[in-house]
Amino acid sequence: MRVITLPKLGGPEMLTIVDAPAPKPLPTEVLVRVKAIGLNPLEAMLRSGEFPLPGQLPFVLGWDISGVVEAAQTYRWRPGDEVFGMPLFPRPASAYAEFVSAPALHLARKPASLPHVEASALPVVGLTAWQGLVDLGGVTEGDRVLVHGGGGGIGHVAVQIAKALGAHVITTASGSKREFVESFGADEVVDYTRVDFAETVRDVDVVLDTIGGDTVERSLAVLRPGGHLVTAVAEEDSELAAKFEAAGMRFSGIAVDPDPVALRGLVDLVEQGKLRVHVQQTFPFERVADAHRLLDAGHLQGKLVLTI
Repeated sequence: MRVITLPKLGGPEMLTIVDAPAPKPLPTEVLVRVKAIGLNPLEAMLRSGEFPLPGQLPFVLGWDISGVVEAAQTYRWRPGDEVFGMPLFPRPASAYAEFVSAPALHLARKPASLPHVEASALPVVGLTAWQGLVDLGGVTEGDRVLVHGGGGGIGHVAVQIAKALGAHVITTASGSKREFVESFGADEVVDYTRVDFAETVRDVDVVLDTIGGDTVERSLAVLRPGGHLVTAVAEEDSELAAKFEAAGMRFSGIAVDPDPVALRGLVDLVEQGKLRVHVQQTFPFERVADAHRLLDAGHLQGKLVLTI
C-alpha cells in the first residue's frame, strides 16, 4: 500500500508518499480500505513540531477515516461493511494510508446518506463537540450555549449538536462567516472582529471553547452563576481552572477519545437530518502537502479531506 510518511519535522514538503506493507488486523480489529481521510489542524502542529509527536520518526499522521472493511478479526464487522471513525486517538493510527487497522469498537457504520468524504471529516470534530456538550456540558433543552469559533471544524458541528439538544446557541465568528454559521442553526452570531463577546453576551449556561488564549478567561464574564466552561484547547491550565472555580463556575477540559456510544449518537443525528459536516476542499492523496499548507494558513471553514 501507499502511505504518507513524515521522515522529519518541518513544513508540508516533508510529507512523503512511500510504499509499505499493509497492516494485519489483530483479534478484535478490522482492516479498512480507506476511501477518504479527514485532516485536522493538530496534524499540522505535530508535523511542524509545535506539539510533540505521539511516536518516533518516521511517523504516519492521521486519525479520521472512512472506508470499507477489507478483513475482520471480529464478529462486529464483515468485509464490505462501510465504516468510519477515529481509531486509537491519541495513539498513532497511521491513517494517512490506503489501509488502516482499527479496533472494531472505534468504528461505526457509515450512514448511507453520508458520502465517504463527509464521513471522514466528522469523527474528530464530532466526538470533540459531543463529548464537550453532552458528556461534560450536560446541555439540555432551554440552555444558553456559547460556541467559540462557530465557523471552524469543531465549531460548526458543535452549533448543530447544541441545537439538536434544544439549546439557544450563540457563536463567535468573523463577519464573513455569519451566513455560514447561521445556516447551521446559530441563533446569535457575534462578530469577534467588531464586537467584544465578553461585553455583549450574558447568562450563558455552557461555553464550548475551541480557540484558547485569552478567549477562555474572558468567557468567565458571560457565564451565569454556576455556569460551565468546557475547553478543547486549554484543558491543562490549572491556574485558569482555579480562577473559574473560585468564581463559582465549573471548568472542564476535553481531550477527545474514541467513543462508540458518541459515534453512534452522531450517526443518529446525521440520519435525522440534524447534523451535516462541511468540507471546504478535497485533495487527492498525492497533494497532501497542498492540503497541509491550507491547514497552516488557518481560518478554515469546516474541514479539509484527502481522497483515495
